[in-house]
Amino acid sequence: MNKLKLFLRSTIGNLFFYPALMIGLSSIVLIGIFSCKKAIYFWDNYMHPVIFKIALKLYGIEVEVRGKEYIKPKQIYASKHESAMETYIYTGIVKNSAFVMKKELTYIPIFGWAQAVYGMIPIDRKSGGKAMKGMLNEAKKRVQDGRSIVIFPEGTRCKHLEVKGYKPGIVFLSEGLDLPIVPVALNTGVHWPKASYIKYPGKVVFEFLPPMQVSDYKNKKEFMEELQNRIETTCQKIA
Repeated sequence: MNKLKLFLRSTIGNLFFYPALMIGLSSIVLIGIFSCKKAIYFWDNYMHPVIFKIALKLYGIEVEVRGKEYIKPKQIYASKHESAMETYIYTGIVKNSAFVMKKELTYIPIFGWAQAVYGMIPIDRKSGGKAMKGMLNEAKKRVQDGRSIVIFPEGTRCKHLEVKGYKPGIVFLSEGLDLPIVPVALNTGVHWPKASYIKYPGKVVFEFLPPMQVSDYKNKKEFMEELQNRIETTCQKIA
């Protein structure tokens, strides 16, 4: 596809997606005034499927989910983070999941308010140990409601096949919740690059890998090395 066609296709997709997203998020904020559970159900089962089915069609992006047998409630999903795409689309793949996200994002009008209604878990990374305890307490509440937790171990987005270092907070979360960790590899950055106007047609893959237990390893360092190895090795295969 030449540059002009790619630009026009992305423009058409963007003109639909971002206004539709704002309408969808605004709707769950309004519904959330009366019931957060109904707002979550409405987003997961009505707004999200419609918005993304149309948007992905316009962009020419196909999504393939591998390892669906590993997607279950009350688990921790350790996901690679390459793009805004996964933050938008995960609620359609792992329904009723709650993300661990930067507290600053909750201050964004409409977007941030919708995250609060949805029950996302904000973390102030400047608060150190206090932030970790707060994250665990909020995560426990979500799990008690039958929800799963999605966390990005690197704590920030990175380019496809780039590694910025896996942080051990996920071990603290797994031990505190006594839940397995499901690694997730992906290639979203290839087709929906960070801060890019252009979206590139093709196949986006989310690959869920077998669950891991921290207790199966000699120590936390060994576990983190294996977690990183599994995710990064799989990312290379789906590049």
